[in-house]
Amino acid sequence: MNYDFDWYMLLEEPYISWIKEGLLNTVQLSLLAWVIALTVGILIGSIRMTRSPLLRLVGTTYVEVFRNIPLLVQLFLWFFVFPLLLPDDLMRAWNRLDGVPFLTALIGLSLFTAARIAEQIRSGISSIPKGQFDAAYSTGLNTKQTFRFIVIPYAFRVMIPAISSEFLTIFKNSALTLTIGVAEITAAATYIESDTFRGIEAYSVASVTYMITTASVVIFMTWLENFLRIPGLIGKQ
Repeated sequence: MNYDFDWYMLLEEPYISWIKEGLLNTVQLSLLAWVIALTVGILIGSIRMTRSPLLRLVGTTYVEVFRNIPLLVQLFLWFFVFPLLLPDDLMRAWNRLDGVPFLTALIGLSLFTAARIAEQIRSGISSIPKGQFDAAYSTGLNTKQTFRFIVIPYAFRVMIPAISSEFLTIFKNSALTLTIGVAEITAAATYIESDTFRGIEAYSVASVTYMITTASVVIFMTWLENFLRIPGLIGKQ
């Protein structure tokens, strides 16, 4: 191989600063988007399982729209089209905000992933025996209370593996946000490669970052799954 590796250059300025900034932005974006996506996903997934035809229609429409449009296209729509649809005053205020690319990426990632999580929530709720609902209603709980105190906590334990997978997906999907100017870890690797022409070292940093982070998430979620396990419900004891 006619290639002279230089790993130490990654510790020099400005490359080390680019890596730190990229890693920080990736983690912040992924965690914030995950919290929003999980909240919206639980809401949408729950209303899809209610008795109201109108609510089910709203939930189904949301899932089908956001799940079936590629994330990259959604990011472009939020970044380039959404501001144009705002009234002039709001559009100017939006454009004056600091970190518009980050906010746009947060919106796009959150709503896209929420549609996927909603399907996981619906699947988890569907796996709950009808007797659980009947028992909750027999104690005097209404539909909202039944979902809040009985159904969602019960279903969440069933869905932990699927939800873990969705978090890993949102973390890796954050790489697409470089297309709208977010300086995450893949963007940092791209900047380093274009400045030094050392693609192996630059993209190795990004790859190792993703591998370490995803492995950490898998370990944590495996522990959480075991901690919240309901005997006889999830896997073999």
